[in-house]
Amino acid sequence: MLGKPSCRVTLRHVNFWQPQRVVVTGGAGFLGSFVVDALHARGCPNIVIPLSRDYDLRDRAAIVRLFQDARPTLVLHLAGRVGGIGANRDHPGKFFYDNAVMGIELIEQARQFQVAKLVVIGTSSAYPKSTPVPFVEENLWNGLPDATMAPYATAKRALLVQCQAYRQEYGLNAICLLPSNLYGPRDDFDLNSSNVIPALVRKCIDARDRGDKLIECWGTGTPTREFLYAADAAEGILLAAERYNKPDPVNLGSGVEISIRDLVKLVAKLTRFTGEIRWDPAKPDGAPRRCLDVQKAEREFGFRAATNLEAGLRATVQWYEENRKA
Repeated sequence: MLGKPSCRVTLRHVNFWQPQRVVVTGGAGFLGSFVVDALHARGCPNIVIPLSRDYDLRDRAAIVRLFQDARPTLVLHLAGRVGGIGANRDHPGKFFYDNAVMGIELIEQARQFQVAKLVVIGTSSAYPKSTPVPFVEENLWNGLPDATMAPYATAKRALLVQCQAYRQEYGLNAICLLPSNLYGPRDDFDLNSSNVIPALVRKCIDARDRGDKLIECWGTGTPTREFLYAADAAEGILLAAERYNKPDPVNLGSGVEISIRDLVKLVAKLTRFTGEIRWDPAKPDGAPRRCLDVQKAEREFGFRAATNLEAGLRATVQWYEENRKA
């Protein structure tokens, strides 16, 4: 379950990917590793995973060199600076600059090298704070993102605008996907940078093993979030690459909403932490609700999340238990 594609690979999949030369930026990272697994399962023979030490995607010359070396027919742009509310609060400048400049330069070079297709991964954080639930793609521009994630989200919004502008002026076949919060094995469990699920898994397991009587969680626990298992997200990305060729962004999610308070209880149960859960309302909650309308992804390219939250959390907890020492 940990890295297997969430649908049966067909001859149609194989026929699409066999002739492609695919660059996966961020392919050595969390989500990227699942995308690469899914590409291998589809029989894609030519996959290039640029590492930051070899190709710094904030440097135009490095991107030019990457495209000269790889000569891609398809680029999946997953690379970015990501993290939870705390990391975004502490490094808003880095989150804006790194995400904006990597995407802007990469999209420009994709145009100049006449890449046949470009898939850019955005974020559901780009939606306005007050968006009605579930979030429908047409509401993306009806306000500003929540302040806790605004620099990151605004950078991602800019890439969507660039993709649409380049399609209109230059004919670049660039599509943008807006995934909900991702989680799963291989995630970032560093408490200084991690998102909510890996942070909770680590807090609960570490507290359990130390015999601590409580853990402290940020905020009030009342906000809601939607979570998408990373292997499912990878499947959605490849289905979109195969079948979707329109300028409008598309949500990728499970369509299932859960409060942070209920999420903490579920993680505590799965990690066998039995102590007190204490909330710190002085810490930010973030957006009050977040849940995506996922009908468009199913309608346009046949994607539906296959992994329910509890099953995905079990796999995540198991992976962390087995790999935390490393």
